[in-house]
Amino acid sequence: MALHHRAALLLWAIAWLFTVAVAQPQSSITPFDNLPARLFFFDDSPAAIYHDVVKSIVYVSTDEGKTWSPADGVPEGKAAMVIEHPFDNRVAFILSRGTKHYRTLDRGKTWQSFEMPIQPALVGKPLSFHADTDKWNYVLYQGTTCSGSGWKTVCYDETYYTKDAFGDDARLLMSDTSRCQFAHSSKDFKHEAHQDLIYCVAFENSGSGGGHTLSSSRLYYSTDFFETEKKVEDLGIGRNARGVVAFAIVSKFAVVALKDLSEGSAGDMLLYVSEDTKNWAQARFPHSSSARLRENAYTIVESTTHSLAVDVLSHDKSAIGTLFVSNSNGTYFVESLKDTNRNEMGYVDFETIYGVEGVGLANIVANAKEVEGRQARKQLQTRITFDDGRTWARLKPPSTNEKGDRISCNPNNEDCSLHLHSVTLPHNFGRVFSSPAPGLIMGVGSIGQYLAPYDESDTFLSTDGGITWRMVQEGAHKYEFGDQGSILVAVDDEEGVDFLNYSTDFGKTWRTFNFGTRMRARILTTVADSTSQKFLLVGQLAKKDQKDGRRFGVVFLDFATLDRPKCREEDFEPWYARSSTHECLMGHKQSYKRRKPDANCYVGQKFLDPVAHEEPCPCTDEDYECDYNFVRDGDKCVPVGPEPIPADVCQDPSDEYYGSSGYRLIPGDTCDRERGVKKDERVKKSCSNAQPAEGQVIHQTFDFPSPVVQFAYFRKSTVILVRLADNSVWQSPNEGYTWNRLQPQQTFVAFYHHKFSDDRAYLITNSKQHYYTSDTGKTWKEFTSPTLPNTFGLPVLHFHPQNSDYMIWTGQDGCEGFGESCHMESHYSLNNGERWQLIDKYVRNCAWARDEELRVDPNQILCESYKIKQGNQHFFGLENPLELIAGTQFYDNRVKLFDHVVGFAKFSEYLIVAEYQASRQSLDIQVSLDGRHFAPGEFPPSMRPDQHAYTILESSTKSIFLHVTTSEPPAPYWGNILKSNSNGTYFGLSLDNVNRNDDGYVDFEKMINLDGIALVNIVSNPNEAPLTGRKLLQTRITHNDGGSWRPIMPPKQDSHGNKYSCDTAKCALHIHGYTERYDVRATFSTPSVPGLLMAVGNVGESLERYEDSDTFLSRDAGFTWEEVHKDAHLWEFGDSGSILIMANDEGPTDHVMFSTDEGLTWREYKFTDEPVRVKAIVTVPEDTSRKFILLGYYPRSKNTAVAIQVDFSALTKTKCRYDPDDPAHDDFELWSPSEEREEQCLFGRQTLYHRRKRDANCIVGDSPKVEEKVVRNCECTERDFECEWNYIRDANGDCVLMPGQKPHEADPVAQCRNGEDYWYELTPYRKVPISTCEGGKRLDRGAAHPCPGLRGHGVFFWLMMLLIPVSFAALVGYWYYRRGGYTRGAIRLPGAESGSRFSGSSGVLDTLASVPWFLIGIAGIAYEWVAEKFDYLAIQFRGRGGYRNLPVDEDAQILRFEDEE
Repeated sequence: MALHHRAALLLWAIAWLFTVAVAQPQSSITPFDNLPARLFFFDDSPAAIYHDVVKSIVYVSTDEGKTWSPADGVPEGKAAMVIEHPFDNRVAFILSRGTKHYRTLDRGKTWQSFEMPIQPALVGKPLSFHADTDKWNYVLYQGTTCSGSGWKTVCYDETYYTKDAFGDDARLLMSDTSRCQFAHSSKDFKHEAHQDLIYCVAFENSGSGGGHTLSSSRLYYSTDFFETEKKVEDLGIGRNARGVVAFAIVSKFAVVALKDLSEGSAGDMLLYVSEDTKNWAQARFPHSSSARLRENAYTIVESTTHSLAVDVLSHDKSAIGTLFVSNSNGTYFVESLKDTNRNEMGYVDFETIYGVEGVGLANIVANAKEVEGRQARKQLQTRITFDDGRTWARLKPPSTNEKGDRISCNPNNEDCSLHLHSVTLPHNFGRVFSSPAPGLIMGVGSIGQYLAPYDESDTFLSTDGGITWRMVQEGAHKYEFGDQGSILVAVDDEEGVDFLNYSTDFGKTWRTFNFGTRMRARILTTVADSTSQKFLLVGQLAKKDQKDGRRFGVVFLDFATLDRPKCREEDFEPWYARSSTHECLMGHKQSYKRRKPDANCYVGQKFLDPVAHEEPCPCTDEDYECDYNFVRDGDKCVPVGPEPIPADVCQDPSDEYYGSSGYRLIPGDTCDRERGVKKDERVKKSCSNAQPAEGQVIHQTFDFPSPVVQFAYFRKSTVILVRLADNSVWQSPNEGYTWNRLQPQQTFVAFYHHKFSDDRAYLITNSKQHYYTSDTGKTWKEFTSPTLPNTFGLPVLHFHPQNSDYMIWTGQDGCEGFGESCHMESHYSLNNGERWQLIDKYVRNCAWARDEELRVDPNQILCESYKIKQGNQHFFGLENPLELIAGTQFYDNRVKLFDHVVGFAKFSEYLIVAEYQASRQSLDIQVSLDGRHFAPGEFPPSMRPDQHAYTILESSTKSIFLHVTTSEPPAPYWGNILKSNSNGTYFGLSLDNVNRNDDGYVDFEKMINLDGIALVNIVSNPNEAPLTGRKLLQTRITHNDGGSWRPIMPPKQDSHGNKYSCDTAKCALHIHGYTERYDVRATFSTPSVPGLLMAVGNVGESLERYEDSDTFLSRDAGFTWEEVHKDAHLWEFGDSGSILIMANDEGPTDHVMFSTDEGLTWREYKFTDEPVRVKAIVTVPEDTSRKFILLGYYPRSKNTAVAIQVDFSALTKTKCRYDPDDPAHDDFELWSPSEEREEQCLFGRQTLYHRRKRDANCIVGDSPKVEEKVVRNCECTERDFECEWNYIRDANGDCVLMPGQKPHEADPVAQCRNGEDYWYELTPYRKVPISTCEGGKRLDRGAAHPCPGLRGHGVFFWLMMLLIPVSFAALVGYWYYRRGGYTRGAIRLPGAESGSRFSGSSGVLDTLASVPWFLIGIAGIAYEWVAEKFDYLAIQFRGRGGYRNLPVDEDAQILRFEDEE
C-alpha cells in the first residue's frame, strides 16, 4: 500500500509540475482603425472605453477589454470627446462638436442622448462635477456661442448646469465665463460651505467690439445657481480682486490665480488659497527665491492632502523651473528643488509615488545655466525625496545589469546614478512610475552622469519604494503592474514584437509569452488600481496582420490562467515604506501587507486598494508648523500681528494670558506628543501683545466611524442592525440608545433578516464563515457556507415559508481570478446551515417553490439551470438556454418545465415564468397555481411584451395595475396605466401619460391598508416634452381604484396663514412621488394610522423642484391637505400617529420638529450644537414607539456617521383609552374615507376605521389595533364600474371604444364557472373587481344568455416589470412586492457615499430583469445585499489618475493640476 501510495503521489506531483509548466496566459486581439485618444476603465469596474478621435467613435468593453463594440446609441462620427465622471464610476459623457451629446449611467452599456443650447467650449474639461455622491448628477457644462458674421463674429463662453446629469433641460448658469466649478468638487476639499456653492471666473462687462479686458475678470460665487444670488469673491482684498485668471480645487485647497493689476505692479501673478471657502490668504513665496509667478509660468503639480506643490518657471528662455512646497494651509511656500525640468506645455517632471506618503521622483536640469545662456541641450538627472520634498537625493543604481554583469561605473560615485524618463516624455498611460502595488516602482532610464535618450535606455524596477533598483529588461519597455504586483508585464517599446515578458516574483525571473501578432507597442494598461490579472496592449499591427485596413489592435491578456493558487495569510509579509533615514512622516511609520516575492500565488483582491498601516512616532520639530496668525521667518514662526483672544481675557493691559506658542501640530500628523517634543504648548504672554477680543424630550448621540450603508430593525422588536461602509456591523438592542460592534474581526458584506421568522438574521462575510441569530441578536453563532457568496447579482439566501431551518444558499465556485469554470452553485440545508446538500451547478436562481400563498409541494425546489454546464457562466448567452427545472423531494426527482426561460417569480398565490420564444424572439408569460400546470397571459394587440416596457404595480384589490411605457428615449419616459379584469387576463386603460423613470419605476402608490386610494404623477406636457426633454408633472388621486382620477385640491393657505400666489382653477397640490425616492421603501402613508399621509410638494400648475417644495399632510386619505411646514422635510410616524417627527431635508439641521396632534401644531427640539445632515429617520416597523433614530453625518466629516436617538416617551404618561361600550368618552374615533366624498360608499361598501382623536394627548403604544368595521354593502353606482378592454373615457366621462380597436368577446365559460344561471354580453363597462356592491345599476351587463353548464378555468396572474428593448428582442420583467406594514415609513434617503441605498426590508425580492442577449436571464435581488456583490467590489478607491494636467484656461494655460478627484 505504501508503494502504491508513493507512486500515486509521484504521478500526482509530475502531473502538477506539467500543469504548471504548460500554464500560459490567454490572449485575444481586436483590430481598430486608430489609436485611442482616451483609453480608460471605469473605476472599480471591468468596463472600459476606447475613443477613436479620428473617426469620432467610442468603443465599449464590459469584460476588461476582451471584446469591444461601438457605444450603443451613439451615431458613428459624433464622439469628439469622452469624459468619465470622477466621482461616480457608472457615469460618463460623450460630447460631440455640435449640441447633441450622450451619457451613460451604466458604465457604457447604454447611452442616452441629450441636447444643449450651444456646442462645447474648446477647453480641456468642458464638464465640471459635484464631488458629493448625493449630487453626482450635478454637472456644469461650458460651451461657446457666437454672434455676428465674418470679421465681426464675436464668440464667448457660457456655462449651463443640470441637476439630473442632463436628464432634464440644462439651464443657463452664467454668460461670459471662462471657468465655473463647484466648491465641492474634490473629496479631499472638506469644508462646511453650502452644498450648491459654485465659483465662476467670468467677465463683468465686454469691451469695445465685444472683447473683454483682463481687469473685468472676477471670481463670482452663488449658492442658488446664480438665480438670485451673484456675489463677487473679494478674497479679502476688496476692489483689487480683479484680473482673475483661473480658479481650481486642488486636493484640500481652493486656489485662485489673478494678475496683480495694482499701480506699480510688474504684472506678476498672485495666488490666493483657502481651506474653507471663507478665509482666503495670499500664498507667500520666499523673498530669497528668484522665482516670480508670471502668466503661463507656473504649474500646480501633484499635491498631497497636507500641502500644495507649485512649480514656477524660473528661466525666461527655457523650460526650467523651481519647485515649492507649502505648509498645511497652503499659504506659505518653501523652496523644495531648483532647476526642475519642464516642457513648453507646462508639464513638470515630478510624480509622487502612489500610496507611499512623502516619496516622489523629479528630474532636474544639471546644466541649467548653459541651457538658459546658450540654448544648450538639457542634461537631466533624477532625484528622489522620502520626506515630502524637504530633502532630495540621487537614485543609487544597481551594480549589475539584467544579465548579472557589472555596470561600467562605480555606483558609489555621484556621477554614477540612475536617471529615469518622466512626465515630460510620456511613454505610457496613467502614472509614469508607480501603481497601487505597494512599494513597486518601474521606470525607463539609464545609468551614468545624465539621462540618456529614450531609445538608449533600459528598464528598471524597485521593490522597496525607490530605495534600491535593479535592471530587469534590456532596452526601453512599456510596463504595467497587476494583481497588486504579483504580475509584472513588460513589452518592448523600441521595435515591433509578437511577445511580452512577465514576472510573478517581483521581477526576479521573467518568462516570455507569445501573443501571436507582431505589433509596435503603444499602450500597456490595466484597471486603474492594478488589482486585476488582465491587461490591455495596444499597438500598431504589422502589415501582414492588418485586416480591412485596420492598422491597430488591442490585445487582451489574461494572466488568471497561470494556475496559481490564491494567496493565504502566510504568503504575505509587512513592507515598511520610505527609507531608513526617513521612517517617520506626518508623525507615523507606514507599512503595507504585501505578498512575499517568492510566493507563487495570486492576491485576488480585485478593485481593493492595499491598506496602509500606521505606527506613531515621537513628535519632532518636523511635526509642527506655524499656528494660525503666525508665519515662518527663517526657522521660527512669528506672529503676523496682535493675537486674537477671548473677550473676557486681558481686562487690564498689564495682565498676562496663555496664548499660542506660534506652533501647532500639522493637521493630520499623528505623532506621539508624550514621547516627543511639545512645541505647541501654550505660553504665558503679556496682554499688551494681544488683540482686544471683542425637559421633556431627551436624546443620545453615538458616532459611527464610517458611513451607514444598510440598516434594518428586527420585526416586532426594538433591536436594529446597522452596517457601515467599512464592512462592520453594529447592533442596538434599545432603539439606538446604546450600540455595540458585532464580531469586530470580520468583514461583513451584507446582512439578511429571515423573511418568515422575525427573530432570525444572518451576517454574511466575504469568506465561508458567517453568523446567524435566532433570538433577535441576543446571541450570534457561526455557520459555514459550502461556497463563497455569489457576486452575480443574485440573492445568497432563500428562506422557506413554513420551516425556518430550511435554507437555500446560492454561491459561486471556480471564480478566483475569473477562472474558466466560474459558475453558480446552489445548496440546501434543512438544519439552518449545519449541513449542506448540493442542488445543482451552473444555475442562475434556485428557490423553494412554496410561498406564503402559493400552496405547492413544500419540498419542491425550482431552479433556473443552464443546459450546457461548462465554461465561465459570466459569459453565457442565448446559445446556452436557461432551463426551468422543478425538483421534488429536495430536487431528487427532477422535471424540466420549460426549455428556455429568462426567469421565474412568485407573487401572492401565483408562479410566473417568463418563457423565451426563440422562433419569435419574444417572451411569453406563463402562470401557474400549482407549480406544474401553466396557462399563458393575454395582452391587448397593440401592447405585446416585445414592443413596450411594462411595470406591474402593486395592488391589493384583486386586479392588476399595469404601466405600459408609451414614450421612450430620446424622449423622456412615461406611459399609460392599465387595469386588469378580475382574473387578470386582459387590461383596460385607467390613466394615460403617467410618469416613470429610467429604471422602470412609476409614480404610482397606493395607500397602505386603505383599498382603492392611489396617487400618481402624470406628464402634463406630452406634446412638448419630447422636444424639450423636460417633463412637467402633475399629481392625480383616485378614490375608486383607478376608475377615475382627479387633481388634488390645494390648501386654502400655507403654513404661515398666507394665501398661495397660484389661485386659479389650474392650481392644485402636486407632490414628489415614487420615482424620486432614493429609498424605494418609503411611502406617503403608514399602516398604523388609516388616512394619514405626508408628502413634499407645492401648490401650482405643475410640480416644482424638490428643493423648492414644502411639506404637506392629509388626515383624510388625501381628500384635503394642509401645509405643515415650509421647505422639504424627512418625516416619520410614531406611536400609531400620536407623534409625528420631521427633519429638514435641504441641508444640515440642529433640530427636529414634532407634533402630538397630527400636524395641527408643531414644536421644535434642538439635539445638537453642530448641525447634522439627517439622511434617515427610523423607528420600529410597527410604528408603536415614541423613540426615533436620526441617521446622518456632520458636514465636516462625511466619511463618518452619527446616530441620534430622540426619545419623546416622557412627553406624556397618559395611555390612550379605548372603550367600545362608551365610545363617546374614549380617545378614539370612527373614521371613513367616504366622509369627505360625495359618495358614502367605496368599493360598494361603507367601511369605518378606528383611530386616535387628533387632540387626544395620550400614548397608543402596543395596544391591540381595532379592526375596521364594515357598516353595509351599497347599491351599485357608476363609481363601481370602469372601462372595459379597449375602451377609454371620453371628455364626458363615458367609456367609448378606442379608435381602430374591437370590443372583447364575452367568455361564457368564465362567467358561468361558479354555477351562475346566466352569462352576459359585454358592454363598454366592467365592474371594479373588489367592489361588493349589490343591485342598483349594472352597467357591465348586456344581453343575458343561459349558462351552458360548463365551468371555465380563468387564470389570475401578477407580473412586475416587463421590459424588452426592440433592439435586443429580449425579455424583461421585474417583480416587486412590498408587504403591508413592513414597508412603512416615508423616509427620503439621498443615498450613501458608495451609491448604496439604505436597506432594511428582509424579504428577498424575486426579480425579472431587463438584460441584453448575452445576459438574458432572471435576477433576484435582496435589498440587504448591497450592490448584489461583495462590497470590496463596490468600495470607491483612488484612481490612477496619473499626470494628465489640463489647464483650467486653455488659452492662458495658467493653473495646471490633476483631475478633479
